[in-house]
Amino acid sequence: MSNAIEERQMKEKELLIEQFKKTPIIQFACEKAGVGRATYYRWRKDDADFARCCDDALQESVGLMNDLAESQLLSAIKDKNMTAIIFWLKNRHKAYSTKVELSGSIKTELEVLTPEQEQLVNKAIDFITGGASHEH
Repeated sequence: MSNAIEERQMKEKELLIEQFKKTPIIQFACEKAGVGRATYYRWRKDDADFARCCDDALQESVGLMNDLAESQLLSAIKDKNMTAIIFWLKNRHKAYSTKVELSGSIKTELEVLTPEQEQLVNKAIDFITGGASHEH
């Protein structure tokens, strides 16, 4: 690969990483950076450092989006939005969380071994203990 192509590719990679820091949506970031999705995935496969930088940038972006979403949720709660209030309580307050109650019983029965099964078990025990564990 020529030096000019390598330089252009490095700039495209840097631009794509910057886009990932702004949005965790691969298709959108690729479009903004002018890089095709197939190219992005090929670069990831061929360049471990690039893949790590992309993952870090995407994680940073997800964190920012989570903060933004939580901020919007809190604003909706302050505006007395019942859906937001219910969501918060169901997910952040034990008294309102969704609960599943299970009831039932467990019954165990010992099955009688068939003579063939008993013979196999005895052979296994003999093998493990060298024949010293039980009498014939």
